[in-house]
Amino acid sequence: RRSVHEDIMGKISKKQTQGFLRKRSKTFKVPRRPFEKERLDAEMKLLGEFGLRNKKEIWRVQFVLSKTRSAARSLLTLDEKDPKRLFEGAALIRRLHRMGILEEGKTELDYVLGLNVKDLLERRLQTQVFKTGLAKSIHHARVLIKQGHIRVGRQTVNTPSFLVRQENQGHIDFSLKSPYGGGRPGRIRRKTLSSKQGGGDGGEEDEE
Repeated sequence: RRSVHEDIMGKISKKQTQGFLRKRSKTFKVPRRPFEKERLDAEMKLLGEFGLRNKKEIWRVQFVLSKTRSAARSLLTLDEKDPKRLFEGAALIRRLHRMGILEEGKTELDYVLGLNVKDLLERRLQTQVFKTGLAKSIHHARVLIKQGHIRVGRQTVNTPSFLVRQENQGHIDFSLKSPYGGGRPGRIRRKTLSSKQGGGDGGEEDEE
């Protein structure tokens, strides 16, 4: 006969096993040929141009693009008047328009097949912060976002890979709590100001 302690420990281990064995969805796909020179050169160029941290960020975007293009490709195999193609195709085009990935004038599924990695990387918050002139460089934009200085609308966003929607394009600015947005000065700035004030008071006392 099992004791109460053994029953409790058995239930805990079972829960831990269930959590460990839970299936996780893939977020990126590793290239089949890891040492292909042309691909390596192209990835390094993208890393520098868009200020990415590592190649996983490129692979993640490629994975999303691949799924989007495969969805469009499967819809193109259907008849033009097929209800599934009409409904899901319009929803896909509308979503890409809303994200700013596809231009408003392009309403055919064929345009989805022409998308590339740069089209998605252009919509990243890091790229948009740099292009709006809030940062001195693409790498400076990443630092500002990670340190919580950037907001989209009223919400502070600290994820550089955040995809900016078309409707939020003009609402990217410094956070109201950030020193750059009129908020409280940073720790180093406060320390400098206090030391200057202390030095000024000391000088006046010496003069008296």
